[in-house]
Amino acid sequence: MSHPATTISSVKLAWALSWAAFWTGFPFKMIVALLLLAAQIHPWEGAGLIALLALSVPIDIWALGLTARTFFLERMGIEVRGPVGIGLWWQGAVLGVVTLGVAYYAVGATAAVCQKATAATLELVNKVIPIPVAEQITIELLMWAVPTTIVAIIFLLIGLKLFGWRIKRFAVASGQTSPAGLQERVREWDDWRVPADSILMLVSFTAVAVLLTVAFWVLLPVTTTHRHPDYPPPPTDAVKKKVKPEELLKKTDASLAKAEAVLELLEKEKAKEKKKPAGTGK
Repeated sequence: MSHPATTISSVKLAWALSWAAFWTGFPFKMIVALLLLAAQIHPWEGAGLIALLALSVPIDIWALGLTARTFFLERMGIEVRGPVGIGLWWQGAVLGVVTLGVAYYAVGATAAVCQKATAATLELVNKVIPIPVAEQITIELLMWAVPTTIVAIIFLLIGLKLFGWRIKRFAVASGQTSPAGLQERVREWDDWRVPADSILMLVSFTAVAVLLTVAFWVLLPVTTTHRHPDYPPPPTDAVKKKVKPEELLKKTDASLAKAEAVLELLEKEKAKEKKKPAGTGK
């Protein structure tokens, strides 16, 4: 009789556990990111990114272990003992690093080759049939983006296939088939998750929430805005220049000279109009 873990597709198994583990740990990662922002540390660059990744590792291990135990017990009827999270996480991390590294160069090489081939093809076609610019941009984008996307999807499936294969091996080696029915397994899993002292659990969660709230407000920056050192304010012309009396006098003399010239011109025009003989009309 085959093991229950071998009856499911490797890609489907890896996707189910990875997707569920991601959304299980995502709220806790958001809390970490908000605390870093409150401490004026950007979680997407420099030390903030390193801190976020380092704190995400135990969260991922916990989330992966929780979802794996739930999936094995509910869907396959397998009870897995021992450190499930760390056992699956390090294998997924190694496979992810190797797969992403190879995929990075493969996708980049595919995009470069497709772009060169697309440019050469369009150049030959334009000599025979001129293509408008808008249509040419669309065709060029499709000709190199579609093969590149296909290569990326292939590497994604390869990574999921390898990770699912390792999950199956782990389940076969560490898991034991449970003779209990579905309802009994669900009840057993609920007993594992729900503590015996619910009041103590509620008080613990409340205390943690209060501590996180206090830490968030303590680490919040002051209301006065402080720009990031990497993004200095743009130069403005708000600084007033010192006024020099000599420059003001020169500008005033120039304005008066222009005004006098205009007045003289107007007086000459009026004098010419007066000298003209008045026409007689009958």
